[in-house]
Amino acid sequence: QSGPRGEELCSSQEGEQLGLKQETDPFMMTPTYEDSDHSELEPTSDSSNVDSSPMSQTESDPATGNKSFKCDTCGKEFKYKSKLNQHLRIHTGEKPHLCNTCGKGFKQRSDLTQHLKIHTGEKPYVCNTCGKSFTQRGNLHAHMKIHTGEKPYVCNTCGKGFRQSSHLTTHLIIHTGEKPYSCKICGKCFTHRQNLSFHMKIHTGEKPHVCNTCGKGFRQGSKLTAHLRTHTGERPFPCNTCGKSFAHSKSLWVHMKIHTGEKPHVCKTCGRSFTRSDTLSYHIRIHTGEKPFPCNTCGKSFTHSSSLRVHMKVHTGAKPYSCGTCGKSFVCSSALIIHKRIHTGEKLHFCNTCRKGFRRGSSLTAHLRIHTGERLFPCSTCGKNFKYKTKLNQHLRIHTGEKLYICNITCGKSFTESGALQVHTGENKPTVMKGLR
Repeated sequence: QSGPRGEELCSSQEGEQLGLKQETDPFMMTPTYEDSDHSELEPTSDSSNVDSSPMSQTESDPATGNKSFKCDTCGKEFKYKSKLNQHLRIHTGEKPHLCNTCGKGFKQRSDLTQHLKIHTGEKPYVCNTCGKSFTQRGNLHAHMKIHTGEKPYVCNTCGKGFRQSSHLTTHLIIHTGEKPYSCKICGKCFTHRQNLSFHMKIHTGEKPHVCNTCGKGFRQGSKLTAHLRTHTGERPFPCNTCGKSFAHSKSLWVHMKIHTGEKPHVCKTCGRSFTRSDTLSYHIRIHTGEKPFPCNTCGKSFTHSSSLRVHMKVHTGAKPYSCGTCGKSFVCSSALIIHKRIHTGEKLHFCNTCRKGFRRGSSLTAHLRIHTGERLFPCSTCGKNFKYKTKLNQHLRIHTGEKLYICNITCGKSFTESGALQVHTGENKPTVMKGLR
């Protein structure tokens, strides 16, 4: 995975995105050099003479007499002027090699050659362990490290290991905090040019990667690859500790932290720790009150885009996920998975203090506050703290005077809590409550 251009490419696997990259996105290819002859002869090139470029200069080593070719823009040096010419296209944006099928341009002929395999469907490099095919030999080599567990590229700051040098390069920016690529439309900044390119498709609405089964479109080829597993049911990444399998390597990586107990992402406000950086980002919105995803139908806002998508089904009435045992339907697949545990009795989440089991991880998190006494949810009006967000929401109605629960049996009286309504209807209509029991 090394090469003259390797340091300029990155994988979304360690970047801002939660998307999972199994094989390199076909439109964002990782260059490989296994096929090239690393001899002392200068590589052939279709580039123009570098000596005529205003962005380069030729220098000689007095001791050896060997020439080096330096880029005047960034100072990077090259052994061959053809490599410098290729490099200069990064600054000029020149893409002289065009695909005759779709018109996409590339800086180097080798990138075009790899791109053409998208149209032909050719994947000549096959993994002997799992049978997965790849368009490039370098991608196969990177994939093989999943099976061997090899992570030869280690971060000197935190000691974390990576299978590819590009992943380490991506990771290092976490420590520096550098985000040099900004979106001219919304101002959001990114650590890598490729992530900005992905982001721009949000504004343009471009989704060039389409699922042939259901017609759903995606901005990235890697997202389509991940989506296809919802149709095939493929889960190629098993946990060696408990045997659970996952559709994505990223999901396995996150899962492994359950066994190790690792929670490296800490909230500076309340000290709570998380296994994932994006989960910490969502958590921080509890403290800030930020809800950037509003519903265009009713105006209700949400902290997560996924919560908004689930909410929208309230307006459409769609419940596409049905339980094969009892027939109950749900708006999201995760709710169905949790529901099925009622029938199986499965409880995956256990309290280390009292060993009580729970079907949901969120239920365990809430339960732990009984032991810790932690109260994360303060009232902004009176300052009272609560262990659970639902209790805070109930409390806020004291200040707002909101009474959502109305007695429809006789009197029309309103209450702030559903429990109070149940007590009230029991007092007014004991025969009704007796019948319900």
